[in-house]
Amino acid sequence: RHGGRVRAAMAAPSSKWDIREKVWEHLEASGLAEFPRPVRGRIPNFKGSLQAGSSLGELDVFCRAREVKVDPDKPLEGARLAALQARKTLLVPTPRLRTGLFNRIVPPPGATKEILRRCATSQGVRDYSVPVGLDGKAQVDLVVVGSVAVSEKGWRIGKGEGYADMEYAMMVAMGAVQEDTPVVTIVHDCQVLDIAEELMDDHDLTVDYILTPTRTIQTNCKRPKPQGIMWHKTSLILIQMLGKIPILKTLRCREEQAGKDVTLRDEHPALANTSRAAVSNKKVMAANTQPWAAPASAPVGQPQVESDPGNPKSEGSGTVTTVYVGNLPGSLRVSELKSALRELQVIPVGLNWQGAQHRAFLHYRDQGAAHRAVASLQGLSLGGNALRAELAKSQRSKG
Repeated sequence: RHGGRVRAAMAAPSSKWDIREKVWEHLEASGLAEFPRPVRGRIPNFKGSLQAGSSLGELDVFCRAREVKVDPDKPLEGARLAALQARKTLLVPTPRLRTGLFNRIVPPPGATKEILRRCATSQGVRDYSVPVGLDGKAQVDLVVVGSVAVSEKGWRIGKGEGYADMEYAMMVAMGAVQEDTPVVTIVHDCQVLDIAEELMDDHDLTVDYILTPTRTIQTNCKRPKPQGIMWHKTSLILIQMLGKIPILKTLRCREEQAGKDVTLRDEHPALANTSRAAVSNKKVMAANTQPWAAPASAPVGQPQVESDPGNPKSEGSGTVTTVYVGNLPGSLRVSELKSALRELQVIPVGLNWQGAQHRAFLHYRDQGAAHRAVASLQGLSLGGNALRAELAKSQRSKG
């Protein structure tokens, strides 16, 4: 019932973000969302996730596997527990890959069922793990990833940060997975949708099996999975990952030493391909007829970092959602921030620049665009500083 309602609502999605927003909204509105809440911006946890995850043990590919890699998301807790109970080697990526690629979960000798359940939680992953680096000789037999939405054909949409795709590409580069290594995702039935293939990019990871609380779907997907990191097709997203993921830098150096071309297409937003930037701008211009125009009632700003610039209104467009961006380097120019926003395709309808206070306020006409901006800007390195991005105070208090 729930799946049919969402499927009908998404008959003609125009983008991956449209699909994400509709799934997040539906999970919350239908009462299917589980801790951590809200699910927006996350791989969403849902009622029945433990049941869906436990059915992993019924797959032949799981029974044959010795090493299983499962992402750290909450809805995959059942899958991690199934791997531990079956005495598989369980590998879990480190959050945002900040300290390495994997952690291997090592339960204490004679671990009880209760201890294994704890090992499967996020806290247990921290308490009972040892790091596995590029030289760890991992041989992953089965990959389990989270999804926001997935189709029966195997097309997968994540939360938009690209970490699952990057993890897989790095595993290919280090020889940890092969072309035929199966990929499983675990979702609620309402997250299984019709997704147009044209929304998929070359770097997007596809899935071979979908587990839900009520069924197991084998996709028979023929689309090739990413065969390593596509340095030549990189964008600002991967450039910012290079600034935050030490192991990615190491991998790039190794591939360069092995004679592979690891030249990045866009080393800096200002060097972005001008024709592509123009296309992006035209798309945004079509939706926002006055990009960069300050909202009519947007104030100059208050002296405190946590202060709210108010609820500006765009002429005839209703309430604007405001995003606070902090920790701007003193040397940064407003033009450089604008260039980054264009590259990330999160152009606001108004920008309130307060460079002397190392901050700016970005105004968006809808909440979806504001959430995309937060996800894209949080931790982005500009001028040597990792930016801080969040909804402005009054927006957060509204939910």
